[in-house]
Amino acid sequence: MVLPIFALVIALIFHTFITSSENLSSSFYIESILVLLFSIYFIFYLIYKGFDTKITDSVTKVFTREYLYKYLKKELKENKEYTLLLISIDNLNEINSRYGIKNGDKVLFEVAKWIGEYFKTKEIINFPLGHIKGGDFIVGLKGDKANYKTVLELMFLKADEFKVDDIEVKISGAINDTALSIDIYYLIENLFELQNQNYKLVANLDDEMNPSELESHVINAIKNRDFEIMTQDVFEKDSVIISECFIKLKTQNHKLIHPKKYMKVLDKLRLMVDYDLIVLEENIKNCKASNKDIFAISITPTSIRNQFFLSRVKELINSNSNAKNRIIFLLSEKEYYSRIENYNIILQSLRNIGIKIAIDRLGSIHTSFLYLRDLDIDIVRFDSYYTKDTNENKYKNVINGFNIMAHQKGVKTWIKMVENEKEYNLSKELDIDYIQGKYITPLKKL
Repeated sequence: MVLPIFALVIALIFHTFITSSENLSSSFYIESILVLLFSIYFIFYLIYKGFDTKITDSVTKVFTREYLYKYLKKELKENKEYTLLLISIDNLNEINSRYGIKNGDKVLFEVAKWIGEYFKTKEIINFPLGHIKGGDFIVGLKGDKANYKTVLELMFLKADEFKVDDIEVKISGAINDTALSIDIYYLIENLFELQNQNYKLVANLDDEMNPSELESHVINAIKNRDFEIMTQDVFEKDSVIISECFIKLKTQNHKLIHPKKYMKVLDKLRLMVDYDLIVLEENIKNCKASNKDIFAISITPTSIRNQFFLSRVKELINSNSNAKNRIIFLLSEKEYYSRIENYNIILQSLRNIGIKIAIDRLGSIHTSFLYLRDLDIDIVRFDSYYTKDTNENKYKNVINGFNIMAHQKGVKTWIKMVENEKEYNLSKELDIDYIQGKYITPLKKL
């Protein structure tokens, strides 16, 4: 659009000069030069703005997500050792709601500016910084993460006092490097996983596997049913009433893979239903081998709501009479399932064939309260955040409130991680139905 207009201006000036050169005054030449200069300036300005719009975010003035990813892909190819840092404004939504989006944008800009200035004070320059979404920024640094450990620890300490116009800004983050992967998408996804685990600074990734290697191990473990089951007894009064099962997958060289590592892979590969069914089938075998224990297993709520899974569960239980009334499904999820009537129908169908339903992590995830209120369940288990400090009055009162709430609804209560005599006696004093922890009995291999 601009170039045709510029060409038209040149053509008009040239035509006027050719046809009327003898009658032109000196002012014409001055005006023509000014018009040409302005046109040239305007063209370069529009080119610059177009370039600026493509690579920088309008609010923060740092790289956009698209350009940052493109830039980092090139960096990862050219540098064998490379570190990525996630820096997040944890309370951006609260700032937007309380102070307005305009102030939220100002906070984003000031945080981006602060990140750049901080690294310059540490003599770290010429690094990519991008705004990828919400309050999340990514920094790319050449070298492995060990080179930046001290610098980043100091950065997060300094962030505790960060404010913008008296607005408190809560900043957290995570770190990884190409020792984990050279796939930019996996590395950034991993940063958010680390942050969700409440790490302010994560540097201990020595036992991480390459993502493709991990996926291969998970697929083989599911295919070959290669895993290890540990159990821990749960007591009602002084008698063992439940055995909770903990599953770790095995690699071909017999290395164990913790659930925190493989659960997301199962979701990604759409193997969660297969995994949950394998866990159930193994515990049905346990029911045959033991005539007294009730086995508690963690089952993914999305599997519960899968029709194939549900049909297979009913088939397995109905064909194995030893398993009836001896299986507990432990459920935990962050997002509330809104079709609650349908969910209740599914859970009731499971209860009808002798499976007990327990909601896990009561008090930590907000959905646990809503599910205690809305679902027809048998048991709730308190989150370990409260139970590990039941001897403190504030936690004691919280647990007591949970306990009363559950009992009034006819739901039994379960406490875990009881690790000393005082916690054990207090749990009994509070009339909690089921008690579990190392103080009573350790984990044992099944």
